[in-house]
Amino acid sequence: MSLLKALAYKKVFIYLSLLCLFLCGMQSYAQELSGPELLKKAIAYHDPSDRWSQLKGQLTIEMASPDGSQRLSEVTINLPDQYFKLTSVRNNTAVTHIVSKDSASFGLNDKTTFTAEEIKKYSLTETRAKFMKNYYTYLYGLPMKLSDAGTIINPTVTRKEFMGKEYLVLQVKYEEGIGKDVWYFYFDPKTYAMEIYQFYHDEAKNDGEYILLTEEETFSGIKFPKNRAWYQNTDKKFLATDKLTKVSELK
Repeated sequence: MSLLKALAYKKVFIYLSLLCLFLCGMQSYAQELSGPELLKKAIAYHDPSDRWSQLKGQLTIEMASPDGSQRLSEVTINLPDQYFKLTSVRNNTAVTHIVSKDSASFGLNDKTTFTAEEIKKYSLTETRAKFMKNYYTYLYGLPMKLSDAGTIINPTVTRKEFMGKEYLVLQVKYEEGIGKDVWYFYFDPKTYAMEIYQFYHDEAKNDGEYILLTEEETFSGIKFPKNRAWYQNTDKKFLATDKLTKVSELK
C-alpha cells in the first residue's frame, strides 16, 4: 500500500471515529437529559426573563381553512389582572367572550343582550368563554404552561425523527380532572426551541392532531410561534393554519 493511500484510509478512519463519537454523545445526552431538565431549557429559550406570568398583551390572529373560510381574532390576555377577551370576526359577525376573574360576559356585534337562538348559535355561555380562555392561554403560553400544577412530565426524554429532522421529545399527561389527552412536545436538540406539538385523545387509535410551528414573534421578551399548521394524526389531513400577525401592549 502506498503512503498516500495509507494516509487517505487514516483520514477516513479518523472522520468515521469522530462522527461515531458525536452521534453516540448526542444519543447519550438525550438519555441523560430528564424531562424536567428539558422543559427548563425550553422555557429558558422561549421566556428567558420569566415574563409570561406578567403578560399584558393583545394578539391578532388570522385563521384560514382549506375550504377558503377565514376568521380574524383579537385576543387580549392580561394575566396579572386575570382578564381575557376574545373577539372573533367571521362573515361580518363579531362574537366576543370575556372572562374577568370568575365572571363572564359577551358581545354580538354591538349587542349585549341576546335571544335564546343567538346564545345557542354563537355559544354565548360561561362554559364556552372559560374554555376559550384556557385554550388561548395554554397554546400561546407553551412551553411555560407545562410548569402548571397538575402537569405530569415524563422523566424520560426520547429522540424521534419527524419530517426528516430529529427532535428531543417530551411526553406530557395531566392529573384527573385537568386533562385527558396525551401530549408530545418536539424541541430542537441544539436550541431547545419548540417546533412541533402533538396530542392524542386515544393514542392506540392514532387520533388527535399534530401542529407544526414556524417562525417566531418576540413580545415582552417571550418568543411566540408565529405560524401554526394543524394536521390530523390518522391521515395527515391538513386542517387549518393560524398566523399571529400582531402582538401589542394593552392600551
